[in-house]
Amino acid sequence: MDPSVSTGENPDSNENNPQESESESNNSRSDALGKALSTMLANVIKDLDSKAQDTLNSQDKLNSAIDRLTRELDQLLEDAPLPFIMQHAAKISGVRKRVSSLNSVLKSIQKRVDNIDRLLSAGKTTLDSSSQH
Repeated sequence: MDPSVSTGENPDSNENNPQESESESNNSRSDALGKALSTMLANVIKDLDSKAQDTLNSQDKLNSAIDRLTRELDQLLEDAPLPFIMQHAAKISGVRKRVSSLNSVLKSIQKRVDNIDRLLSAGKTTLDSSSQH
């Protein structure tokens, strides 16, 4: 009589190989941790992306408002005393340059965030497909 039949043991059971069982348990924990981290990072990136987009929109509105004010200032230049106007025009021009520069930096940051988001999405897809195998 076969000893595995008489004792009711399954010869293919992981109980006979504790290292294999532990390895499978570690793999499932690693997969779960990887998925949790990926989900968390994706949510953080989406939140940051949304805030960066809101900032870009605000900067565009501010830039438009400064352009409008610059046009109005040009109109006022014709009617105001020259030294007074020149002093304030120079200040406004400096502010406009700084806002435009900041807007360019924010657009560059937005592109970088989009690239990181794309890379993370591609990595998540790779993780998801490898965990299914």
